Amino acid sequence: MSESPPPDTDSKFRQFFVHGITSDGRAFRPSDWAERLAGVLSCYRPGGIASGRDAFIGYSPYVRPMVIDGVKCVLVDERLRDVERMAFDFVMNFAKDNGLPVYEGGVPKGPHGAAR
Repeated sequence: MSESPPPDTDSKFRQFFVHGITSDGRAFRPSDWAERLAGVLSCYRPGGIASGRDAFIGYSPYVRPMVIDGVKCVLVDERLRDVERMAFDFVMNFAKDNGLPVYEGGVPKGPHGAAR
């Protein structure tokens, strides 16, 4: 199942896609890595953390798991950097440390969803 970026995402902000195929061409494991990563960062949202009656469970609009051409990816909106710089750096370093390519701009295309 392929998804597109959230419709409320403002195009003037950059988006980055962490692509779930490692530099050696293998699918990154565990298979739910994208959901786990987005879940850890779910509290970073406009207005901060809601509590009490207004609290809900859901992904941040700035970090969302996606499947593109059958490959797990994570969409990262650069506005995460404004909310919490260390959270943005965490995602980028996670990708680097695990050999996952990061593409800037639109949805990655090409073999295995990789941008060309």
